Amino acid sequence: MDKLIITSYEDFESHLGQEIGTSDWVEVTQERINLFADATDDHQWIHVDTERAAKESPYKSTIAHGYLTLSLLPSMWNQIIEVKNIKMLVNYGMNDMRFGQPVITGNRVRTKAILSGIQNLRGICKTEIHFIIEIEGQRKPALEGFATFLYYFNQ
Repeated sequence: MDKLIITSYEDFESHLGQEIGTSDWVEVTQERINLFADATDDHQWIHVDTERAAKESPYKSTIAHGYLTLSLLPSMWNQIIEVKNIKMLVNYGMNDMRFGQPVITGNRVRTKAILSGIQNLRGICKTEIHFIIEIEGQRKPALEGFATFLYYFNQ
């Protein structure tokens, strides 16, 4: 699927209630998990100790940090949409996030995005994106929630 190009509030508004797109699959490798653990100082064994996880984890493997799964959202969002003609973009908030199931090391994930809300706040475009981070081959998503962005379009 081609990336959706948006250049104005009206462009965004025309997609209200619609699926905007789906990103490519991204493999969650042990290296990525280890780098995230280093960046966040979260070295819990379920994420980084492959030998212990193989023996003691109910998944028989290490798993990605939930926040690592969430942190993949911006790069996957950028595969889905390109918003042009803006001065600035602000991540405004996250709502109703639910971690449905863990991402096991080696799984591939992708994001599906739906424009669930839009408002014009005195010239600022406030969007609410329903995102679903899917795990390849699994029915239940890894993560689901709503991301709110503020787009400051050029006049």
